[in-house]
Amino acid sequence: MENQTVEAAVMPRIGDPAPVFKAVTTQGEINFPEDYKGSWVILFSHPADFTPVCTSEFMTFATLESQFNKANCKLIGLSIDGLYSHIAWLRTIKEKIEYKGMKDVEVKFPLIEDITMNVAKKYGMLQPGESSTKAVRAVFVIDPKGVIRTIIYYPLSLGRNFAELYRVVVALQTADAFSIATPADWQPGDDVIVPTAGSCGVAKERMDGKTDMTCHDWFFCTKKLDKEKVLSTILKK
Repeated sequence: MENQTVEAAVMPRIGDPAPVFKAVTTQGEINFPEDYKGSWVILFSHPADFTPVCTSEFMTFATLESQFNKANCKLIGLSIDGLYSHIAWLRTIKEKIEYKGMKDVEVKFPLIEDITMNVAKKYGMLQPGESSTKAVRAVFVIDPKGVIRTIIYYPLSLGRNFAELYRVVVALQTADAFSIATPADWQPGDDVIVPTAGSCGVAKERMDGKTDMTCHDWFFCTKKLDKEKVLSTILKK
């Protein structure tokens, strides 16, 4: 029996520079991440054009694109399909598909042609346990410096939660802007978590109630962060 070589999937990690690539898209050629400096980016893959789950996702993303743009976040899609397939599919979505009140939806963000699988391999979007010829539903949130900040993978059968993807972008920007962390299920206006005390003196001060924080214990303190302050910092006018 001949030896078989299985190509290992490259898996970028949180904190890594986003892998560099040039690609043809439905909005022209892009040079990533160079063309997106100064913006947050959601780079996401889908298994195939002309499939129902992907269609529902693209309609949702396209409908929410202006909301993401106000948060200084650009969208880029990818699948291992050709440019003409992409164009035909997006035209079909606009002309024929109505879903959850969405219709006549025009997808204006770029959709990458990746028939060589070059980009999909760089980002570990191919998961052999799911399919060797289709990219899983990968999501990469990349910051304005081109650094990967969040990675989420979904199986082929599971459509994404777009409210959560938006929450991730806003929470990351809030954490950066205010040097805090966000607790479970955080939404703008909710209390935020302050960094853990770095000394016994600071811990005692917090537990003695000498700060404007609410301390559940020395390591777990929260404080209020006004919703309008968050949104005025994050969202473009």
